[in-house]
Amino acid sequence: MAMIETVNLTRKYGELTALDNLNLSIDAGACLGFIGPNGAGKTTTIKILATLLKPTWGEARIDGKVVGYQNHLIRPLIGYVPDFLGAYEDMLVREYLDFFAACYGISGKARDRVVSEVLELTDLGHKALTDVNGLSRGMQQRLSVARVLLHDPKVLLLDEPSSGLDPRARIEMRELLKELRRLGKTIIISSHILFELAELCTDLAIIEQGKLLYAGPMGDILKRARVGTVVHIVVDERPEEAAQLLAKVRGVSKVNMAREDGLVRIDVTVEDNAAVSVSELPSRLIAQGFRVARIQPEKLDLETAFMRLTKGLVA
Repeated sequence: MAMIETVNLTRKYGELTALDNLNLSIDAGACLGFIGPNGAGKTTTIKILATLLKPTWGEARIDGKVVGYQNHLIRPLIGYVPDFLGAYEDMLVREYLDFFAACYGISGKARDRVVSEVLELTDLGHKALTDVNGLSRGMQQRLSVARVLLHDPKVLLLDEPSSGLDPRARIEMRELLKELRRLGKTIIISSHILFELAELCTDLAIIEQGKLLYAGPMGDILKRARVGTVVHIVVDERPEEAAQLLAKVRGVSKVNMAREDGLVRIDVTVEDNAAVSVSELPSRLIAQGFRVARIQPEKLDLETAFMRLTKGLVA
């Protein structure tokens, strides 16, 4: 059984449809990267799963329990990390965690032990006696994660956990999330930092204008976005003639030209299963008297796949 599942999940704000029949299924222990343009419906989805919003229609279930009807059973199972920590003033880090541990019904020695364990896991032990408002943005985000780990939830819902962090803080946050994944948590991460999701996540979902464009294993999205093999070629002279020659090669579906560092780069798309191989292209050029300065196949990464599969639309 899926740990998280949505069935025709829809949310409207007046005439605006923020979510449009979203169908997702996330297995226990999976780490899902949830991506899309601003206004696509990511935060709305996460807030519904966190029991903070009710769907207009459709259904969301966590561990088989229905959001909106069994919230009292769902909330002990989840940890929700918003993109900004709303902290109480004049509280030390340990006091902050101790307060929330009490809210979760953890008392006595067990509470002291849990707070200490969470401080160690999130590497905040050296900040235990620091004022919460005196923490850096990165430390505050880490504290936000620490807070939701106190009751050992099965599911973590993270909305832009690396938003606004400096490079070091982002790396530290990424390593923390990797550790949580190793602990078997089911995780949804909404983020615009795509290369980090490629390292961290097992699965991916792309949403645009409230509609799901893709959901599945991380590796499959690259196959879906591939429209052939793209090769970047630079010749020493006569790039226009070289581009015309390559465009006539059987199996070449597209040839574009772009400026790069003062040189003209020829981008050649070779169809999948084409009769011509990428390695033949420089031979064709050399045979016609062109001198090839560089040839480099394009690596299809998550950012490229995202750009090909989305249109940049917002709801």
